[in-house]
Amino acid sequence: MLRPSLAGTVFLLCAACVPVQTQRGYLPDKQTVSSISVGTDTKSTIADRLGNPSTTATFGNEVWYYISSKEEQMAFFTPRILSRDVLAVEFNKDGQVADVRHYGLKDGRVVAFASRETPTKGRELTLIQQIFNAVPGAALPKDDKDKQGR
Repeated sequence: MLRPSLAGTVFLLCAACVPVQTQRGYLPDKQTVSSISVGTDTKSTIADRLGNPSTTATFGNEVWYYISSKEEQMAFFTPRILSRDVLAVEFNKDGQVADVRHYGLKDGRVVAFASRETPTKGRELTLIQQIFNAVPGAALPKDDKDKQGR
């Protein structure tokens, strides 16, 4: 009776450690990308051929980005990026294709697209500093106490 339950437990533990791979985004095939003609194609022909971009440039020149990435996550650990491919299609002021570039993980650093934390300037207080700051008058410097007439 003990052996089947032990075997079942070992199986479940091993199954929990199987990495899960996730494919995100879409990158058109190489033949479609190679058919893009700089100076001839426009935004509408690119949209028809490649579809809507994953994102567009916020500042500066108008650039459409097609992003595809493959990640692997083991149990509850942070996901590991296996590959990331970015196709950047840059347009001139007339809406025609000015340049087509390809980027991968080796071309730059990984940027988190959505962060759940907003960076703030200043310093973080320790628990002891927070406690002493909660006591009225305890955190005031000596010259501020004199101004208040204490």
